[in-house]
Amino acid sequence: MKTIKYELQDGIATITFDEPNSPVNTMCLQWQEDMSALAAQVLKDKDAIKGIILASAKSTFFAGADLKAAMRLTPSDANAIFTEIELVKKNFRTLETLGKPVVSCLNGTALGGGWEVALIGHYRIAVDDRKIQFGLPEVTLGLLPGASGVTKMTRHLGLMGAQPYLVEGKTFSPKEAKGLGLVHELVTPSDNAADQMRTSALAWIAANPNAQHPWEVKGYKVPGGLPSNPAVANMLVVAPAMIKKQTRGLYPAPEAIMACMVEGLQVDLPTALRIESRYLAKLMTGINARAMINTFFFNLNAIKSGQSRPGSAARFKPAKVGLLGAGMMGAGIAFAQASKGIATVLKDVSQDKADAGKAYSAKLTQARVDKGRMSADDQKQVLERILATDKVADLAGCDLIIEAVFENRELKAKVTKEAEPMLAPGGFFASNTSTLPIGGLATASAAPEKFIGIHFFSPVDKMKLVEIIRGKQTNDETVARAFDYVQAIGKIPIVVNDSRGFFTSRVFGTFVMEGAAMLGEGIPAAAIENAGIQCGMPVGPLAVLDETALTLSLHVMEQTRADFEAEGKTYVATPGELLVADMVKKHNRPGRAGGAGFYEYPTDKSVKKFLWPELKPLFEKADVQWNITDLKDRLLYRQAVETARCLSENVLTTVNDANIGSIFGIGFPAWTGGAMQFIYGIGIDNFEKRAAELAQKFGPGFVLTEDVKAAIRRHAPVY
Repeated sequence: MKTIKYELQDGIATITFDEPNSPVNTMCLQWQEDMSALAAQVLKDKDAIKGIILASAKSTFFAGADLKAAMRLTPSDANAIFTEIELVKKNFRTLETLGKPVVSCLNGTALGGGWEVALIGHYRIAVDDRKIQFGLPEVTLGLLPGASGVTKMTRHLGLMGAQPYLVEGKTFSPKEAKGLGLVHELVTPSDNAADQMRTSALAWIAANPNAQHPWEVKGYKVPGGLPSNPAVANMLVVAPAMIKKQTRGLYPAPEAIMACMVEGLQVDLPTALRIESRYLAKLMTGINARAMINTFFFNLNAIKSGQSRPGSAARFKPAKVGLLGAGMMGAGIAFAQASKGIATVLKDVSQDKADAGKAYSAKLTQARVDKGRMSADDQKQVLERILATDKVADLAGCDLIIEAVFENRELKAKVTKEAEPMLAPGGFFASNTSTLPIGGLATASAAPEKFIGIHFFSPVDKMKLVEIIRGKQTNDETVARAFDYVQAIGKIPIVVNDSRGFFTSRVFGTFVMEGAAMLGEGIPAAAIENAGIQCGMPVGPLAVLDETALTLSLHVMEQTRADFEAEGKTYVATPGELLVADMVKKHNRPGRAGGAGFYEYPTDKSVKKFLWPELKPLFEKADVQWNITDLKDRLLYRQAVETARCLSENVLTTVNDANIGSIFGIGFPAWTGGAMQFIYGIGIDNFEKRAAELAQKFGPGFVLTEDVKAAIRRHAPVY
């Protein structure tokens, strides 16, 4: 055996997982072969074995499945995968039904397949470390825990109790696991924690020679009752509808998990395990799992590991950061920084405005204190890190200053020149602009090589993504420092090159303007909004335009036109932009903040917003031909085409940044795996064909030039 060490001494079979040339243990093909050999060895030694201890030679216990292999699967592999899964579980069952006590010694994290390995043990001992995580987050990758995880967790906790950990993929700490009865004993973190766990394991084995899992014991009852129990049955009537409401039918895994839980409790254990294997085999070989694994595992890990970070300079964490502008963005950034231990100077034109910005952090932290998620002392420390001021001098010594003022080039230039001299030696300056090219803004800087875009998304405390924009003169050290800063405040950084709208704002604009263009064509507003929801966007394009303000879209369009004219070019507004301009100028509908947009916003807060009734007589045409498939495809394909253009133009340099940026920045549907993975999931040829059809019907926004087609193929992932 190459991934497993087996030692039998004094009646104790010690099984240590230790995959060579890997920092973690995984369910790779070699491990699967080794498990079969292990099962055979254990059966051979049965009479000599008094107990079994499962342990790990890594710093974590077990990481789970080999996801790279899963990326190569197709629907035709379903039967082979089912057989493979069944063999894994047969080997698990050999260990746990040997008639000998089995103890899992959990020295570190065990997630997914790793937690399923841990569940082999009749008794589980863990190190009581808050950094350690247990659980079954497979649903977040479009999968279900199919190595007995669904079956065992449902029997341990019951249908209701297991739902958060299976359907939602909620993880838990060792202490939480003990409270749930999933871990039986905790040991204090120390250099000899492994020895402590082994000592406890040996004592438990000696005291429990006939150990079994609870469900193997005669008379066992599932916590909360079986599906036939009236209380459970009533819950099951609404559960599928609740799941469908959350997934919109676009994510098969949650529904499959719920079905597996319910079906599995109505049959014996071997049949339940077989049902579980069939559901997993179907999910593993489907397009949704492949898309989500690609993005939420491989792409996200690539970004977190720093693949977009240039150079090899030492990691950087600023001690003091200044913010210019205490509005929603500045106040949100201040909270994000102070929460991570960074001293923050929040400057505005008046002390009152600066204080109001700091009050935002007080409001957020107080809500956490009230819910018991933060102590009053921790709140005090966060607020003490924020200095609200109207004095430029208070910015002295900042390692980084970020301007978050209104999207006006002259104003941004003014505050840049005013604040930049306050930087500490070696410090750098950033703009939080969402659309204005960094190269143009950098002309106001005395050191353009140390000027960069750091684009946050609103609300900052909830949005995980930050878009780092590299200007033509920005050097590697500044990009690396910005990358490190974003990670230091717990956000996900993507790095893009400078251009108008960068990546996220540019692609986001295509989504909302395609929706506005549809309205201008005479398509009913309700149909447009429903198409957005049905394809998986968080909300419809017209609602998004209202939230971000129609006046802002108009301002961006007018600024762009002015910039084009300054460059001797002619700017041609899109149909969507012209409609938005009419909404603001002709109909005085500025957006939600102004109380009126595509929607009406009743002053009575108990009444929900509703589409402005005048949209129907103003825009809707009875003779216009449309269908929901075209509407959904227009909204998704338009964004995907623009993303591919960004890749072709070198605004984007990696598919990782494209996929993660589109999902976490602009709400591109997670079921697709992101804007580029959407293309690869459909198939490049199929995507090109459908894009050509849409271009013929709906205009040049869907045209794929030969350069763009080449970029799509050049960046296609290979596993």
